[in-house]
Amino acid sequence: MAASVKASLSIKGMSCGGCVRHVEMALRKIAGVSAVSVDLAAGKATVEFDPNQTTREALAKNVTAAGYPAS
Repeated sequence: MAASVKASLSIKGMSCGGCVRHVEMALRKIAGVSAVSVDLAAGKATVEFDPNQTTREALAKNVTAAGYPAS
């Protein structure tokens, strides 16, 4: 089993706690994600995930699909 890795995503469009929860839910539902921390003020999310189950690009794509452009 591979060790988990951390990725930081820049997220645009978050303006409140509801936005933070929406982004957290979008990330937590991805297979392989073990931890999520979203910082509203910084516009960033830190995600810990299993690289054998998902990729940083897939994380960003899922957040973008939820309505918050991520890179």
